[in-house]
Amino acid sequence: MEYAKLGTSDLNVSTVGLGCNNFGMRLFDQEQVNVIVNTALDAGINFFDTADMYGNGASEQFLGKALGSRRTEVIVGTKFGMKMDDDDNKQGASRRYILEAVEASLSRLGSDYIDLYQVHFPDPETPIEETLETLNELIKAGKVRHIGNSNFTGDMINEAETAAQSSGGTKFVTAQNHYNLITRGIEGDVIPAASTLGLGVIPYFPLASGFLTGKYQPGEAVPEDSRMTAWGMADNTLTEENFAILGKLEAFAKSHNHSVLDLAMGWLLSHPEVPTVISGATKPEHVLSNIEASSWQLSNDEMAEVNAITS
Repeated sequence: MEYAKLGTSDLNVSTVGLGCNNFGMRLFDQEQVNVIVNTALDAGINFFDTADMYGNGASEQFLGKALGSRRTEVIVGTKFGMKMDDDDNKQGASRRYILEAVEASLSRLGSDYIDLYQVHFPDPETPIEETLETLNELIKAGKVRHIGNSNFTGDMINEAETAAQSSGGTKFVTAQNHYNLITRGIEGDVIPAASTLGLGVIPYFPLASGFLTGKYQPGEAVPEDSRMTAWGMADNTLTEENFAILGKLEAFAKSHNHSVLDLAMGWLLSHPEVPTVISGATKPEHVLSNIEASSWQLSNDEMAEVNAITS
């Protein structure tokens, strides 16, 4: 397993992380979760990403119990801000809600600190200064080590940086966004901002909910229990245009003695802004295949060729 610095933080994370959004949403058995988490730990994965709203808190609970006494060996990232318990008062990035949300997450995780606490979505109702000031208090209190943002635009990232500089408080060290071979919108704003400021970019949906493994075929029904269905991504992903791109990517990967899964993981990790790729798993073999797929370090020429296919 390879490791990389997480943005400007002092954290060294495995280049393949485990996304835990399946826990409590597709997996509901603690023993199943334990096997997946232990497989990841034994393979060298030390970065686990979750959120309070995954399974309405269940993901954090499953993860905390699975880690148990090994909590101090790993880096846990979680998020706050999306609606919990279908309660309009349990969402956002205000001081009031952050102070409530962090205690709930700590309790569910069975931990007294969070390594990376991320704003899940921008909160247009709360000034970024209020959010950052509150998160800075949590860092001073030892409840949070570092902070990150998720689903921010490049302008929002720059605004937050300016606010942090003005106050002398803590800054975001990561930006987590939807990014993969067929979803590249953040290259116009988020990646340039992150690169300039030293933020680590953490892609989510790196395999486009399984599309970039080659498991889906045109015209075939999507299983009801699939991630593609669970996250409502079929209509925007399983398009004629994307299948045409996928065919070219599969041919490119095959010509280099690799799979399209290898290409999807390797392409992301070949970006200097990307320290880790978080990929979910519902079986232990998924964890191992994702690790194996991450070994392809694309050359500049190979990156250019792939970019030409997907642009």
